[in-house]
Amino acid sequence: MSFDFDLFVIGAGSGGVRAARMSAAQGAKVAVADDKALGGTCVNVGCVPKKLYTYASHFGHDFVDAKGFGWQLEQQPEFDWNKLVEAKKQEISRLNGIYGNMLEGADVTILKGFASIVGANTVAVNGTEYTAKNILIATGGTPFLPHNNWVEHVITSDEVFDLSEFPKRLFVVGAGYIALEFACIFKGLGAKVDVSYRGDSVLRGFDQDIRSFMDHELRKQGVDVHYQTNIDNITQTATGLLVTLDDGFEHEVDQVLVALGREPRLANLGLETLGIEQNSNHTIQVNDVFASNVPGVYALGDVVGGPELTPVALAEAMTLVDHLFGEDRRRMDYTNIATAVFTHPNIGTVGLTEQEAREEYANVDIYRSEFRPMKHTLSGSNERSLMKLIVDKDSDRVVGLHIVGEGSGEILQGFAVAMICGATKAQFDQTIGIHPTSAEELVTMRTPVS
Repeated sequence: MSFDFDLFVIGAGSGGVRAARMSAAQGAKVAVADDKALGGTCVNVGCVPKKLYTYASHFGHDFVDAKGFGWQLEQQPEFDWNKLVEAKKQEISRLNGIYGNMLEGADVTILKGFASIVGANTVAVNGTEYTAKNILIATGGTPFLPHNNWVEHVITSDEVFDLSEFPKRLFVVGAGYIALEFACIFKGLGAKVDVSYRGDSVLRGFDQDIRSFMDHELRKQGVDVHYQTNIDNITQTATGLLVTLDDGFEHEVDQVLVALGREPRLANLGLETLGIEQNSNHTIQVNDVFASNVPGVYALGDVVGGPELTPVALAEAMTLVDHLFGEDRRRMDYTNIATAVFTHPNIGTVGLTEQEAREEYANVDIYRSEFRPMKHTLSGSNERSLMKLIVDKDSDRVVGLHIVGEGSGEILQGFAVAMICGATKAQFDQTIGIHPTSAEELVTMRTPVS
């Protein structure tokens, strides 16, 4: 049987675009369809704009810190939200164009519109049906919203970058990494920020030391965190939104940002048409080459339930391309995937948490250092940094590394390589530190903590 395409990719995000380009480079005839802008969540409403806004927010802290180094600001700097939004739009538009040029340069057919599976090896876009030997679902995720009446008054991370007015009073619902990143962004830009979370600590799933440390740093910079609370109601007022928590707390704000996680974007895709199996969390079940239970249908990225990170989707795409059009030797290894959280200060983490390590290994050593960064000895800021190593004592291998401090993501990348190579604590100790840096602390800690 002949097909219109060897591979039809539904979704033009990071994973979908990489799979399309690399498959075409192997000689496959490829199409990619999406009803949204090229680049997916990361480029348009995720990593890229978030990092740009993070840079913007740091200037708020830097203007204050500069005084300790002799800089005299004659007048208070003014922040123009609309200029930032417009600059962001121009950059995203540039990146959208780059993605389009890359796909066109690889001879990938780009179809603008919502794609759905309408039959075996068949996809429909804008009323036209296309056949493909292989179909890849890479539609990414979308912000989760609870089924409450008050959600009509809230925004999500999809809308927060393009608000017509800067919210001087922001209420954030949730305390995961997305929630805290936006809390820190808007605090740095000058907003009054509150965070509400039903649990008893921020950043569920992270190392407990990181969670406790970040709670203190948030409070020190003026972010008010309300634990073990849920939204009872949100009502419109003449001057904003009145948020009422179930403990009786009331607070009027300009915007309410809900950041309670994300869910796979699979609605109306036609999974039921072929009986594509899903997990209990609604992600698509796949094997180690990202094949679903239906022959010829594959899925990767956020829709399969792994780490929701752009580099993970890219790596998964390369595994799939090798399976379909290469030597079929690549397989994903999800251990020691490093990640950064762009809060203020930044967080970097790779490997196991202390709790995970104690469950997996019989003997664990913990190395921990908390200190005031050299920069802040003059800036006057009370911001502190945390470095933590987790070591399997029997093998001496470093199995967890966690950082809170400026530039954590940049610091972490090289140490992640070392951990992938199985670095031991003795090898960390043999490494000469770069002085004076915060990173040198990771190779100078000698005595385990109790």
